[in-house]
Amino acid sequence: MTQNMSFLRKFFLYKCLFALTFWNYVSLSVEDELLTSVSNNFPEDGTNKKMNSLPLDSNQSKTNSGWVVIQNTTESLSLSEITNSNVKQLVALLSNFRQGSKLQNLTLTNVSVNWDDLMEIFQTVWHSSIEYFNTNSVTQLSHITHHDFNYSGTSMKALTMKKIIITDLYFTQDDLYKIFANMNIEDMTIADSEMIHMLCPSSKSRFRYLNFFKNDLTDLLFQDCDNLHQLETLILKKNKFESLLKVSSMTSRMKSLKYLDMSSNLLRHDGAAVRCQWAESLTELDLSSNQLADAVFECLPAKVRKLSLENNQISSVPRGMVELQCLEELNLASNRLADLPGCSGFPSLQLLNIEMNSILTPSADFFQSCPRVRELQAGHNPFKCSCELQAFVRLERRSGAKLFGWPAAYECEYPQSLRGTQLKDLHLSPLACSTALLLVTALLLTLLLVAAVAFLCIYLDVPWYVRMTWQWTQTKRRARHSPAGDEGSALQFHAFISYSERDSLWVKNELIPNLEKGEGCVQLCQHERNFVPGKSIVENIINCIEKSYKSIFVLSPNFVQSEWCHYELYFAHHKLFSENSNSLILILLEPIPPYLIPARYHKLKALMAKRTYLEWPKERSKHALFWANLRAAISINLPIPSETN
Repeated sequence: MTQNMSFLRKFFLYKCLFALTFWNYVSLSVEDELLTSVSNNFPEDGTNKKMNSLPLDSNQSKTNSGWVVIQNTTESLSLSEITNSNVKQLVALLSNFRQGSKLQNLTLTNVSVNWDDLMEIFQTVWHSSIEYFNTNSVTQLSHITHHDFNYSGTSMKALTMKKIIITDLYFTQDDLYKIFANMNIEDMTIADSEMIHMLCPSSKSRFRYLNFFKNDLTDLLFQDCDNLHQLETLILKKNKFESLLKVSSMTSRMKSLKYLDMSSNLLRHDGAAVRCQWAESLTELDLSSNQLADAVFECLPAKVRKLSLENNQISSVPRGMVELQCLEELNLASNRLADLPGCSGFPSLQLLNIEMNSILTPSADFFQSCPRVRELQAGHNPFKCSCELQAFVRLERRSGAKLFGWPAAYECEYPQSLRGTQLKDLHLSPLACSTALLLVTALLLTLLLVAAVAFLCIYLDVPWYVRMTWQWTQTKRRARHSPAGDEGSALQFHAFISYSERDSLWVKNELIPNLEKGEGCVQLCQHERNFVPGKSIVENIINCIEKSYKSIFVLSPNFVQSEWCHYELYFAHHKLFSENSNSLILILLEPIPPYLIPARYHKLKALMAKRTYLEWPKERSKHALFWANLRAAISINLPIPSETN
């Protein structure tokens, strides 16, 4: 069984090799016979039975006639290098493909012949079985003359001509353009040929498709032309049209026109008072890569469904524009838009492309105003990643994948710190993005700060200090502006005594008598005898402290409860720091528990902690030492005038 299977495999392989070799031999034989028949100009009966069995996919080969066979199949023939030397043989070859033959596609490349020979090629093709005729790189060598072209009895459906070079600079336009304008075919393409004009057909034309890509056509094309009623597709890309108004006028008589491509021209529209008149059947219009601005929306077909305005100079969509009720697709990419256009003028819009514009913060309510939009292409814009943009990001999450290219095409451009960040990764704090929340937070913080400051002011008795500072400042100011005869601020007393009225018995019975009697008596300043009538108490306190070498404070629990004692301590302490003097003498008459000292007496606490104070001894035996130490602390020679003595 295994041997039989091996035998069958070998037998089948040999048969395949034999069939392949035989078919290759037949193909070469048929091609040789075809070329031989061409050189013999074919029989006069015009039959060519061998053409029905032309080999498939033959490689390029140069024939005895001088042209190159690029493709040679039953239905297609492609030849190259057609010149004046072999054009007659080509015509003879094509004459054999009568109607009914299987050859349907003919392509001629690199053709350089005279005008008459070129017309003969076209006329021969017109009466053959060929339906699709393509020419590429055709050069006309002689003078263009008039030809009566016979259009009758043709199988032709489509003609494509690319890179046609006319060497004759002086010719009658009708002799050239009329031949092509009156062709009775459905599709015609003349591209990349520097064609400057095309005539309107002389009679009702069969043209359904015209493609004049990359020529030099202008606004004069097909003006007042009534014979293109069947034309459905017109491509005029990369020409030299300038007026959108004239383009609309050109189409107004094309009753069947559905698609018009006017991209890559020089079109402008300045909003002229004349209304644009488009073909009512026009549903698809391409105006991309022109010089159109916002006024273009005043000159658009009313029933257009698909509109491309890409790569123009549009900065906004005017609100007062005529509604395009049927518009479903709008391409505004590569313009100057600063925001998403609304749908007030496009109630049926389903697809919008606004990529590569100048949109920093797109409107978040776009889908609400455009409920029918199923796809929005807004990527590659210079997005400013701020709080306003977060609403747009949330819109994407709720829209159900309506943003085309999300998230790769949506990146932050501003600020610099966020450049390159995808919008899906943008996260800003709610506090920074909510004005109301920010105001409430700021208000609460302000209230807390005010409350804290008020508490500290009350706790530290700040108003009291402010008031005392103001009093001291006013007293100093009055002293500076007082007349020269007024009492100066020279030292007049050895010491100023500050005490509580409740401790006045000790001061009057003990302190004053012991300091002012005997040798080296001390002159003391006491408020009961040295305050000047008519002046404020604060002013008298300040004057007495400044005219005294020392300030003696009799400390006791009564002292810390006295408001005026606090004033006197404050001003004395101020003098201590302002004049850098050592003028304070503290006498502790009675021990003061710490809990009895009010908060505003923090200076007193600091003084008692840092400075040595005299404590009144309870033992009478120590009184003499106490008075001796106190006299030593206030010992000074006062520069007192003689009249004071």
